[in-house]
Amino acid sequence: MLDAVTLDQLRTFIAAAEQGSFSAAGRKLRRAQSVVSQTLANLELQLGVSLFDRSARYPQLTEAGRLLLVEARAVAEHMDTFKARARSVAEGLEPELSVAVDVMFPMDALTRAATYSRAAFPHTPLRLYVEVLGGVIQPVLDGTCRIGVVGSLPDLPAEVVAEPLLAVPFVTVAAPTHAMAAQRGTVPVKTASKHVQLVLTDRTPLTAGRDFAVQSPLTWRLADLGAKHAFLRAGLGWGHMPLHIVEEDLAAGRLKRLRIADADPRYAQMPMRAVWRKDTPPGPAGRAFLDQLRVG
Repeated sequence: MLDAVTLDQLRTFIAAAEQGSFSAAGRKLRRAQSVVSQTLANLELQLGVSLFDRSARYPQLTEAGRLLLVEARAVAEHMDTFKARARSVAEGLEPELSVAVDVMFPMDALTRAATYSRAAFPHTPLRLYVEVLGGVIQPVLDGTCRIGVVGSLPDLPAEVVAEPLLAVPFVTVAAPTHAMAAQRGTVPVKTASKHVQLVLTDRTPLTAGRDFAVQSPLTWRLADLGAKHAFLRAGLGWGHMPLHIVEEDLAAGRLKRLRIADADPRYAQMPMRAVWRKDTPPGPAGRAFLDQLRVG
């Protein structure tokens, strides 16, 4: 009986558990509720255990159901990976290398990878988007880009796979004319909270209602890193910036480095990760591009 268990039955089981009812699972799977109910009943018969307690208004997972749900998800995910890899092998070289890159990523590493790709894969055109926060992951989710390079979005959707690339050092800065620049030593949080913090904001709704590394209630929100950089140099506020972008400004005295008291050490650097949808992993050109991003 167990050998007759199908992947379709497992996906129906997962949908019913995640959606909370057989009717909701049917809507997700585009099947009638009766079909979902019969599929699950057959699965329970084959397994010899009850997966759901049907005594209440909505079905509840039994203890056996909770245990087997973990395994069912693992089987379904392994099958998705298998199919994706098989598709990649069958397709061969990608007709196009489409990448969404976080604006915080070092441009020299990006240009190095692009230069390598042009030489190694001359017939594979590059399509590149430079975005921030949800703007990086959204093109990957909707299939516009096959690969994303994510840094400023700490929490990733379950639909994607992630691999570490590198970490980008961050510094807190203000113009030398800014009031906080005159503060000797560490700037108290109370002082920082009295001044406008320049914050990079999301063009998509994926991070709506959430803030990252915001330490002042007074904020100006900008959707462009270049604008934030210019506003910092103009003395319009203080903020966090990738070190590689403001390094020359610090050396030339156009910006001054600040140290905020009790700053969260997690914000001293930004881990960068390569991401892609589970069903569309990188092909040969994409994999080579990612390998170059890790160099140096």
